Amino acid sequence: MNRYHPLNAQEARIIEHKGTEAPYSGIYDKQMGAGVYGCKKCDTPLFISSSKFDSGCGWPSFDEAIMDHVKSDLDADGEREEIVCNHCHGHLGHVFKGERLTSKNTRHCVNSISIRFISAYNEQGYERAVVAGGCFWGVDYLLKKEKGVVSTESGYIGGHVVNPTYEEVCSHLTGHVEACEVFFDPEKTSYEKILEAFFEIHNFTQKDGQGPDIGPQYLSKIYIYSPKQQKTAEDLIEKLKKMGYKVATTIEYGMPFYKAENYHQNYYEKTGKTPYCHLKKKIF
Repeated sequence: MNRYHPLNAQEARIIEHKGTEAPYSGIYDKQMGAGVYGCKKCDTPLFISSSKFDSGCGWPSFDEAIMDHVKSDLDADGEREEIVCNHCHGHLGHVFKGERLTSKNTRHCVNSISIRFISAYNEQGYERAVVAGGCFWGVDYLLKKEKGVVSTESGYIGGHVVNPTYEEVCSHLTGHVEACEVFFDPEKTSYEKILEAFFEIHNFTQKDGQGPDIGPQYLSKIYIYSPKQQKTAEDLIEKLKKMGYKVATTIEYGMPFYKAENYHQNYYEKTGKTPYCHLKKKIF
């Protein structure tokens, strides 16, 4: 099941008909900052910000793509190597090798119009953390109580259907999981502390869901938006394994987070109930 973002005429010219934007005209040409660059059409994460560099060519340049998410093939001109999103096959640009501009000796030259940037921080400087650990009602309810947390929302992430509904996610056809997006003040807490709290409120060893909620939308996942977040998540999982836990949690690259319907937000505060499959348990 797929549903893509609608494209305007300029986006369609480049993404679907393999056009090229004018050099130095794209919004991401000179942009630097922690985050993930995803496909404008289908949301697939394509490049992590640490791979971006200023090549001076007039288009965003990356010396590495997220493995298996970008496909390359000989261009129609028979000379250059075209790169496309490996999910929707949308045109991204071209890849050049042997220029010695970085240690990886590769330049993915990408149209800004073909990609969408998801920052690890919001405009106020608060850091983004997105986690999935079963029903989002309980994850949201407990994480918002953590020190330094500024806001939380329940929603969906990880699939290839734009703006999915709850019913669509429950159909198991969209690829999304129920998740919680957290923004926290990095001067009052840390990403590591947020992840520690996440592990302490759910059963991260369960492989098929969470508690009585069974299904792919209830899996335990961490979505990372920077190399620093990735290392923190990997280190914590390794720490848990050394403590004897068989960790089922997987780490995924960040994607757009779609806010769930209003009746899912602050569910336990509205109903006066308490989480039925999430409980705070001291581990760290």
